[in-house]
Amino acid sequence: MQDQSQDIEFFKFQYEDTDMNRQEFTNAMTVKSKQNGLELINFDGHRVNEGESNVEIYVGLEFDSAEDAQEFYSLYAAHLGFRIRVGQLYRSRTDGSVISRRFVCSKEGFQTNARTGCPAFVRVQKNDNERWAIANIHTEHNHELELPGQICPPQTQRKPLPATRAEPVSTRTGIRSHEWDNPPNVIDLKRHKREEAEGESTVGFSGDPYKGLEFGSADEAYRFYHSYAANVGFRVRIGQLFRSKNDGSITSRRFVCSKEGHQHPSRVGCSAFMRIQRQETGLWVVDRLLLEHNHELSFPTEATKKRSGASKVCKEEVMGELENLDLVETNGGFSLVKRGRESNIGSDWYGVLLEYFQSRQAEDLGFFYAIEADEGKCMNVFWADGRSRFSCSQFGDTVFFDTTYRRFSYTVPFASFVGVNHHRQPVLMGCALIADESEESFTWVFQSWLKAMAGRYPLSIIADQDKAIQHSIANVFPGTHHRFSASQIMVKEQENLGALLSMDNEFRYEYETCVSQCQTGNEFDSAWNRLVTKYNLRENIWLKEMYRMRKSWVPLYLRGTFFAGILVDGSMKPYFGTLLTAQTPLNEFLLRYEKGLEQRREEERKEDFNSFNIQVALHTKDPIEEQCRRLYTITMFKVFQKELLECYGYVGIKLNMEGVISRFMVQKCGNGDERSTVAVNASNLNISCSCRMFECEGILCRHALKVFQIMNVRELPSRYILHRWTKNAKYGILRDTDSGGGQDYKALMLWSLREEAGSYIEAGVTSLEKYKLAFEIIQEGRRTLSWPS
Repeated sequence: MQDQSQDIEFFKFQYEDTDMNRQEFTNAMTVKSKQNGLELINFDGHRVNEGESNVEIYVGLEFDSAEDAQEFYSLYAAHLGFRIRVGQLYRSRTDGSVISRRFVCSKEGFQTNARTGCPAFVRVQKNDNERWAIANIHTEHNHELELPGQICPPQTQRKPLPATRAEPVSTRTGIRSHEWDNPPNVIDLKRHKREEAEGESTVGFSGDPYKGLEFGSADEAYRFYHSYAANVGFRVRIGQLFRSKNDGSITSRRFVCSKEGHQHPSRVGCSAFMRIQRQETGLWVVDRLLLEHNHELSFPTEATKKRSGASKVCKEEVMGELENLDLVETNGGFSLVKRGRESNIGSDWYGVLLEYFQSRQAEDLGFFYAIEADEGKCMNVFWADGRSRFSCSQFGDTVFFDTTYRRFSYTVPFASFVGVNHHRQPVLMGCALIADESEESFTWVFQSWLKAMAGRYPLSIIADQDKAIQHSIANVFPGTHHRFSASQIMVKEQENLGALLSMDNEFRYEYETCVSQCQTGNEFDSAWNRLVTKYNLRENIWLKEMYRMRKSWVPLYLRGTFFAGILVDGSMKPYFGTLLTAQTPLNEFLLRYEKGLEQRREEERKEDFNSFNIQVALHTKDPIEEQCRRLYTITMFKVFQKELLECYGYVGIKLNMEGVISRFMVQKCGNGDERSTVAVNASNLNISCSCRMFECEGILCRHALKVFQIMNVRELPSRYILHRWTKNAKYGILRDTDSGGGQDYKALMLWSLREEAGSYIEAGVTSLEKYKLAFEIIQEGRRTLSWPS
């Protein structure tokens, strides 16, 4: 970099007065780049003092280099009151050069107790003119900032990465790897590569691996297997790791041949591997081993030369090995995951699925499918048939994104979009195969679903709480309420609070009461604070994060959102049950998929038939009960009927009246603690209850029905009988669509008429008399539609 200062770009600077009445004004600032760092200069040439400014950076701000951007963000952070770390980098798939970098708040992630999972970051990207521009920004922090001026921005090292470092640091994950104090379960790739490149690598073992072979650490085992591979003539990759369910520590590691799997054309599914298991003594022992390869091996000298040459040519890449790994939170803890996108879907799946999709599309004009291509490689897959798309037009207000496969070892990463129909049965709204668990993959899948469903956003979605899924939902479904999967929360509770929940009944009671019984935000906050203080859990990282995300899982904060009656403390069962699982092999997958789909849809047809042909007995003389029996499906009428019968055990007391608005307190007879407040507008019969049942389930609660009884209301307003719960819900959005929008719904109309025609034909062939009647009706319909003979 030249000594002479160079203007990089302009940004906004905002001065905040420390008085109670803060004055805000905006001055244009210039960022000056010097050899020793960056400095903020006013238009009048005066340097901005530390502690006075809150710099507002923006997308598009350019720099000469990534180091300039890092130094600028460090200076920005110091002025605002936080520290930064270097996050992930992205490399070009053509020449391996760095094309994007991410700088994050030092409290990003959860790897240490000091970190809070802060989402603040800046990502810069190299553009065509070799300059670096800010591509993404997130400025909000989830922790308190230090006072401006108390942090000194560090000097950024601008030299190339050195060959040796006393303290190698993974700028990707923030993991420090001291050569003299390496944890026994950590594999120091950077140190190993450096020693190999400089000819200093030493291994305390020689010969072939065998079951029972012991090592002092996982790193020692990796070095041994790496040396063995070099002598035999193959290369090694780090495979799966397994963690303890008790404390999350690594208990087992697996090292595999570099040609394991089928995610890349160079891989041939080689099964050779060595697995080590941690013993109670702290030693690591080889417990599983397979030495046979299914491919030709290189000459030992050739394999060694290739690695040595690569180390000299790509020095930066060798030293940055860990920079190509992400420390990500998964359902099993934290894992190091390769940054380069590789599909977890077997390569043989794509051809079979594509052939199936094309054949289905020829039969079903409403069939939709999409396959993501990344650098010529197939990745994620999504599909939905016409029936699923039509179901979304009826019942797409609430969606459950089922990724149960992620909790177990899997053959196929199968996920499904499931809704709730008018019988409260699960209804399929699309399927996907997830190539990897990155934000990019989930975003593509959600966007594909949205495209297939004509851009109809759900009111709510139930899905896992992993960061990648959270961010994808926020980006693709803005305004949709994301509720965490109850089953995943229960698993997390056992992982993080298992000992307390199982051994301390008092804690369990207080915790469950706090979560499920609080009625107001203040009540919840007070109960939560008492809980974490009493049991010394204020520094529990998981509880901190769950409190921050309380609006996505605590029942109190979910009451005002429609979830179609899916219980807050329970999740839907998998749509395909045990018929289709994450272990289903390819040769059975499509057959089981079709069978499970037909079983579920047959169950829906039976309920449709029953609702039109069976009448449930009435239990009161209230005309509202008869009205709802006529409109609701059997299942939903029984839900309403229960609320109606329960309201007879409640008493309503009028509290006050303001104009046409009356307020009642409705409480259970003999139990003054069970009460709700109901407000009703006498002029238009608009009614609302503090229990929020109608907003959450779409059925009027016992408290509102009691007030209607008091007011002698004989018929419910139509707005309180949701069309999605009625017998005629199958018409969905088409019922109220004018002729101008018919073309947009052609596929939906086609499926709807086909479904009705199929039922019509089945009924018409049951006897000769019915056939004649059915044929006459068709003839009459033909004349009405001007249908040519």
